[in-house]
Amino acid sequence: MQATKAAIQKITGINIATPRGFYASGLHCGVKHKKLDLGLLYSITPANAAGVYTTNQVQAAPLKVTQNSISQEGKLQAIIVNSGNANACTGKKGLKDAEHMQKQTAEKLDIPSHYVGVASTGVIGEHLPMDKISTGIESLVLDSELKGSIDFAQSILTTDTVSKNTAYSLKINNKNITIAGTAKGSGMIHPNMATMLGFITTDAAVQQDDLHDALSFAVERTFNCITVDGDTSTNDMVLMLANGMGENEELNKDHPEWQLFLDALVLVCEDLGKLIAKDGEGASKLIEVHVNGAASDKDARIIAKTVVGSPLVKTAVFGCDANWGRILAAAGYSGVSFNPDAVKIQIGEHEVVVDGEPVLFSEEKIRTYLKSHEIHISVELSEGLGSGRAWGCDLTYDYVQINASYRT
Repeated sequence: MQATKAAIQKITGINIATPRGFYASGLHCGVKHKKLDLGLLYSITPANAAGVYTTNQVQAAPLKVTQNSISQEGKLQAIIVNSGNANACTGKKGLKDAEHMQKQTAEKLDIPSHYVGVASTGVIGEHLPMDKISTGIESLVLDSELKGSIDFAQSILTTDTVSKNTAYSLKINNKNITIAGTAKGSGMIHPNMATMLGFITTDAAVQQDDLHDALSFAVERTFNCITVDGDTSTNDMVLMLANGMGENEELNKDHPEWQLFLDALVLVCEDLGKLIAKDGEGASKLIEVHVNGAASDKDARIIAKTVVGSPLVKTAVFGCDANWGRILAAAGYSGVSFNPDAVKIQIGEHEVVVDGEPVLFSEEKIRTYLKSHEIHISVELSEGLGSGRAWGCDLTYDYVQINASYRT
């Protein structure tokens, strides 16, 4: 990615409707007590669409509706999403409610029903208040300006403390292209994905099958490398829409600038993934684990995800305790084979293990470092050239308090 990063620029004043032809909106319809809880994303032309979904065997009704929609033509033109109620484990009525949201949104926008994706997030096992949802859909007003995007980003949140947005620009065939994203997620976050929703828009023209492969590639290296609490939800979904209004020559894997596009997409997903990890329920610190020297990139990612997902590592970081044994133990039970006698571990810039053995270090200096808001842990192996990263957060008293009273 380093060779192409200079050609990719991060955009300030970011919003999901920055790419040409996209509009957004959000409002409060009454699913939640006060906060915005219904959002709409729309492209003025049908967009090639791709989706990646939760690996949980229990999948919410909106996921089934959206997957069926994309399977028909590989296109979406709108996404309707509510927060405060997941519409999960709600049986036949839940499926009918999701289909109703799809149909009503399609009629409002005068587009085919299968051009509408549906997403929900919130409490599991309760039916949607469809009277409020229906009234809300009719009240949504699309906006290409910043307010519409801000409202959309706010409308998808549950226990999140902040909205999560990013965007990058690049040139394809000498045409200016933008990729933007917004996401929600704070708890029930664990590879692969979790109670998170991600929406990505681009005005690039991208062949649909290759768009799906690109999104899967990016998600595997970003959203699938974050964890908050080890729980995988029923509603996780990342959707990407490419409407082609940038008027570039259609991208595919054989296009000479395919890698540039792929690198930009990974940056968007990485930004959103890190924002989710940083905003973990009750979290006070973002933790990044970087593994080098593994037999493969996949092995490195597995070890990194295992370390950052360890409750004992999380609590040690929260307590500012340089307990490196927990890091090495987590790597050891990751399922990846490596030589423990050749391992090197650093906490920040401080070496704590070299060649599998402890080295002298300053407890006070590491304790001071661990008081930072962003913590970096590196694990060096001697198995090959594989590298990978994962992101998570510390485990705090507040996490227990938030989840002990989630429904009440």
